[in-house]
Amino acid sequence: MAKRSSVQALYELCKKTFTPSSACPSPIAIRKLAAFLDTMGPEDVGLKQDNLEDDRGHGFFGSNLSKSTSRLARWAQPITYLNIYECESFTIVVFCLPTSSVIPLHDHPGMIVLSKILYGSLHVKAYDWTEPPCKPISGEQNYFPVRLAKLHTDTVLTAPCPTTVLYPTTGGNLHCFTAVAPCAVLDVLAPPYSEASGRLCTYYHDYPFSSFSSEKKLDTDENENDYAWLQAIEAPDNLHMRSGKYTGPAVQAHAQ
Repeated sequence: MAKRSSVQALYELCKKTFTPSSACPSPIAIRKLAAFLDTMGPEDVGLKQDNLEDDRGHGFFGSNLSKSTSRLARWAQPITYLNIYECESFTIVVFCLPTSSVIPLHDHPGMIVLSKILYGSLHVKAYDWTEPPCKPISGEQNYFPVRLAKLHTDTVLTAPCPTTVLYPTTGGNLHCFTAVAPCAVLDVLAPPYSEASGRLCTYYHDYPFSSFSSEKKLDTDENENDYAWLQAIEAPDNLHMRSGKYTGPAVQAHAQ
């Protein structure tokens, strides 16, 4: 019998962890899934070690680019995503980011997301909304709709490093990725984005805490740099993402 691939094992573990009932998985189940993701590397999803060179920023993903890719597209350094598996309960996907590329600040409404950096270095800046919701004093809010968020993470992660986990209201649900070096991120999103279910991806711009007057008074041990005002924006025009061909092991969707 052929050995079960890591991707197949990941799928089966996700299937046990996330169900259509929308019941929140236990912390133990999430830790088990994160621990398994910690064992995965680029080769497990078809990314080849011999393509580590930047290739105008594509890194490992260079050999998987479509032959129709133009030199203009290479210079544009798009972010490429590889869909491995998707159902109504979860999605497994890889994002390949060229050097200096950015996935702008965005949210994950009602979702749990596990992210494993497969190779490279990634700057992660993440926030969570303050609760109860805090907005500027009345006059300013009428002209500039923003909401206060607290900084959760502002750091550079370099592979190999532990899998990160965000939750609907904690763990840095709103985050921005900037590639310090060519990198790839294996994501499990549960449940996936869905327009029909009201889980739309919203992009944001962050403003310093001092930009607006607030009724919130910081405690003596708090720093205003740990807070920011977030404004919902349209998807940035310079966000260049495209679908690539996944060449790793296939998922047998009915395996138990």
